[in-house]
Amino acid sequence: METNIGADEVGNGHNIQDVFEDAKDGNCFGNNKNKDEGDALGRAGSARSGEVYARMSVAKYATHYKMDHRKRGPALIFNHEVFECGGLKSRSGTNEDCKNLKECLVNLGFEVQVFKDLNYTDVERQIKIAAQMDHSQHDCILVAVLSHGEMGIIYAKDTPYKPDYLWSNFTGDKCPTLAGKPKMFFLQACQGDKLDGGVNLRTTETDGEIHNTYRIPAQADFLIVYSTVKGYYSWRNTTKGSWFIQSLCEELKKKAHNHDLMTILTFVSQRVALDYESNVPDSITMHRQKQIPCIMSMLTRLIHFKPQGYSNLSYQL
Repeated sequence: METNIGADEVGNGHNIQDVFEDAKDGNCFGNNKNKDEGDALGRAGSARSGEVYARMSVAKYATHYKMDHRKRGPALIFNHEVFECGGLKSRSGTNEDCKNLKECLVNLGFEVQVFKDLNYTDVERQIKIAAQMDHSQHDCILVAVLSHGEMGIIYAKDTPYKPDYLWSNFTGDKCPTLAGKPKMFFLQACQGDKLDGGVNLRTTETDGEIHNTYRIPAQADFLIVYSTVKGYYSWRNTTKGSWFIQSLCEELKKKAHNHDLMTILTFVSQRVALDYESNVPDSITMHRQKQIPCIMSMLTRLIHFKPQGYSNLSYQL
């Protein structure tokens, strides 16, 4: 088991009032009994504000995303080491994370851009630039943020911001050339200050249909991976880098061409959970603590990083 020191500090013509009154009675659109209803009122006018048509990259029920476009796609790494807000400490070891992650993504065919210690306005600008690109010839997009964080926020150099800003620009209605393609976000940051002391386990031995068009949710095809679960610390070795990024890079190097990404991420979680615990012997509270990543998937197919030029028949299943 490897021990480590350091941690990330931590409208339809109706009167709007009538619509809401009807909604309370379960009668938004007449007396049609065979309808789907939401579990919240929602915002008036937020749905079907305009039809968006995006080019399908695979058959409707394909098992895998198409990963043989001319280019793999862009990968943006926001690496934050020093800060000018909140008295945050420098993140020793993050440059090792950045170097290893960049090397790993380049080997997978990504066009990698690294942004170091950006203010929030510059983070915002780079995200908008990426979202406004023509991704027609790209397989996917990947964004990684290495920073400090707290519950529901992540830090730029000068200010905290909500991480959902990162992916809200890439929904299918806002970025049609990425519709139906994987959009991956990896966040190495704390999500709180709780500690996971772990538990002891004792080992027990025992003897396609193809259509011309189809609709998908604007929020589909996202993968968001946090280095730790909500409310908890995310640990980082001050020389080797964070447990999560170390594990992610190792598993991608070993398995990217032979396993789908969700399978790989399961083994990333296994590696973080089993191979690491904190080494802070002068603090009883911080010593021998554990960590587990959190994977949020809105994917509708499997992601398989086959080498560029490889053709996979499962695209057409």
